[in-house]
Amino acid sequence: MFALTPTKTLSASPLLSHLQNPNPKSSVRPQCSRSPPQISPSSCNSQLLTERGLEFEAGDTFFRHESATGRDLGVLAACLYRNSYGRLRVLDAMCGCGVRSLRYLAEAEADFVLANDANDDYRSVIEGNLSRVLDEEGRCTVVSNDANRVMTECYLRRDFFDLIDVDSFGSDSTFLRSAFNCLKLGGLLYITSTDGYSSGGHRPHHSLAAYGAYVRPMPYSNEIGLRMLIGGAVREASVLGYRVTPLFSYYSYHGPVFRVMLQVTRGKLPDSRHYGFISYCTRCGNSQSYSWDELGQLSCPCNDGKDSSSLVISGPLWTGPLHCASYLSDMLKMAEQRGWVGDGRGSDLEKLLLLMLDESDPRLHFGYIKLDEVASRAKINSPPLRVMMSALHKEGYAVSRSHIASNAIKTDSSMATCIRIAKGLQQC
Repeated sequence: MFALTPTKTLSASPLLSHLQNPNPKSSVRPQCSRSPPQISPSSCNSQLLTERGLEFEAGDTFFRHESATGRDLGVLAACLYRNSYGRLRVLDAMCGCGVRSLRYLAEAEADFVLANDANDDYRSVIEGNLSRVLDEEGRCTVVSNDANRVMTECYLRRDFFDLIDVDSFGSDSTFLRSAFNCLKLGGLLYITSTDGYSSGGHRPHHSLAAYGAYVRPMPYSNEIGLRMLIGGAVREASVLGYRVTPLFSYYSYHGPVFRVMLQVTRGKLPDSRHYGFISYCTRCGNSQSYSWDELGQLSCPCNDGKDSSSLVISGPLWTGPLHCASYLSDMLKMAEQRGWVGDGRGSDLEKLLLLMLDESDPRLHFGYIKLDEVASRAKINSPPLRVMMSALHKEGYAVSRSHIASNAIKTDSSMATCIRIAKGLQQC
């Protein structure tokens, strides 16, 4: 068995053996920690920062204010989990300065947080930040090791967590299996990609190696990035006999950053549903999804099934819903309870959650249609977004804005229909 490098803990309790706890997946796990003396706040000369009223220092760690919304979403999910199960143990696998761990402790009231970052130089900053909110022993341990090693050791000790947050860089997917192994059944896995080149189809062999998907350039590449990330998790979970359900999927332009919250349960995806291939026709602009059984029958209606040379194919990817509507509704209510939304000012978080709720309509197809592309194909000026949406609604189509692209719509209509409607609006 691996052994953790010597660690400083904010508090600790003896590790219980598996014999003392024969049913580890159904109860709270012992802490992954040792018991040196409690640390003192960091003396690092660093500017004091604030997020949601919590003070912390970033020191020399990699920190972005723009990622606060992703941290907000993670905290809301953690709060909902604790309310539902009455417990919350968090593993922050790549914690940076520790601000996520700080928020899970202070805002989600986690019973225990294991905060890890492979760079030991960050330890004093992390410990100093976490010590600001700890008022009792046994709630946090800081370690400095490779994330996969930490999660594997927790699995070997049968030390399982309710929520695992992996804020990784690039397209590092090597952590997926070790994260699944040390997550409780029904637990939450918050995963990340920042690889815009792969999602944009510019490194198909790289996306194939990282997520098992050959991705080519498509006009809705940033949504492809989310579907690529979920698809990679679906593949790894299936190997282990698990099933993952996306609770929400979030894209942010800075980075770019793709973040997905998954709930992990026992059982495989039935008949590979929602895990297949996506096509985009460069000739007519239409998109379709294909199952594995349809791979030899790829064509676009605009070609009468005779020629598939205009099709750009990517996959396998997640083709199902990006969000769970009921879960987002609960997140919005939790945000209101915390005073983060509903103050009449229309906060960015509130706008985001409402957009995600609109995107959760099961009638909506994958991808999105950019109005600039509609205008280009129709050879007209781009129609106003709200006017276009209203016209589609009047014809009975489902339509919403996209939280990913500001001048784009998600709809169950085709590109040809959008072009026809846009031309009609131009004549009014």
